[in-house]
Amino acid sequence: MISFDPSDEQKMVRDTVAAFAIEQVRPAARIADESGSIPSDLLAKAWDLGLVRGCLPENVGGYDDARVAVTGAIVAEELAYGDLSLALHALAPRLLAFPLIEMGTDAQRTRHLPPLATDRFVAATAALMEPAFDFDPADMSTTSRRTSGDYVINGAKCYVPLAGDSEMILVYAANSADSGFAGVDGFLVPRDSPGLKISGREENMGLKGLATFELTFDQCRVPAENRLGGEPGINFARLLSQSRVAMAAMAVGVARAAFDYARDYAKERKAFGAPIATKQAIAFMLAEMVIEVDAMRLLAWEAASWLDKGHDAVKHSYQARNYAAAAALMVADNAVQVLGGHGYIREHPVEMWLRNARAFGVIEGLAIV
Repeated sequence: MISFDPSDEQKMVRDTVAAFAIEQVRPAARIADESGSIPSDLLAKAWDLGLVRGCLPENVGGYDDARVAVTGAIVAEELAYGDLSLALHALAPRLLAFPLIEMGTDAQRTRHLPPLATDRFVAATAALMEPAFDFDPADMSTTSRRTSGDYVINGAKCYVPLAGDSEMILVYAANSADSGFAGVDGFLVPRDSPGLKISGREENMGLKGLATFELTFDQCRVPAENRLGGEPGINFARLLSQSRVAMAAMAVGVARAAFDYARDYAKERKAFGAPIATKQAIAFMLAEMVIEVDAMRLLAWEAASWLDKGHDAVKHSYQARNYAAAAALMVADNAVQVLGGHGYIREHPVEMWLRNARAFGVIEGLAIV
């Protein structure tokens, strides 16, 4: 049985992150979109919430808070409600930290987690997506090959957040053909590794405050001890499911922001002597939008609850992610329509949310719960 009533602790986390998103993040969202960067003081405040360090083990400098996927989904939604670029930037170190915590060897955790347990933001990331229209996480073109005591990686990745500043990048690569998720390994690749090239920052339609990069691997050698999980490897299907839940939850945050803004606008904007919210066409559109927001959240929470119970959540997370990608785009587009001509100008944030919402149907692996 799934409980849709957050615990007292989850409510406290939600309220804390929500207040930060509304009071600190939302006012800076447009500036980040226009400037292409996240203000450092805002990033420092986000880091102080302990959303990354809090889940690290005490023996490496963390607070050893319990890692709960549903709580992670709540955090992802609330941060994205403030701004999606900031949410992805602030939580990017989780892409390295969480797989290490759950699937890394003792030696890997001891070596690579302490740099993330500091009082200041530390960039870290993971590389999953590839620059191909038919990218499939179960059939990657980026490959790894064992040679003596090393692994050799070849291929390319794209939409890798913060790669330009990250000292360590978790790279996913296929170790054999036609093996599906079971044939995917993760490698801890230092930024200065021979054979790794980090191209210039990508110019994207949305997420303009988030720096993403394309990576190229040409006979890139990494030592065998950098294979995440050691000889047993990783449960890539579980990590992918955790990522898809996070992306679905962030889609909820963006869609909810767009709905709230459109609803409030429709209540205040008058046409023919009455608020446009009283017009049937607008009222029905708003009703459909809020239904989709709630449906997206329930699917994300259901998939998260399966993860928390240790179940295979591949199907549930895939459904949540795909539904959220389509629904978020629809809600954001409807928000633009509710505002009419005002929805298309930068005076209102709905055009930015529409551009950001479009990313959910394109990107994979930029967040994790």
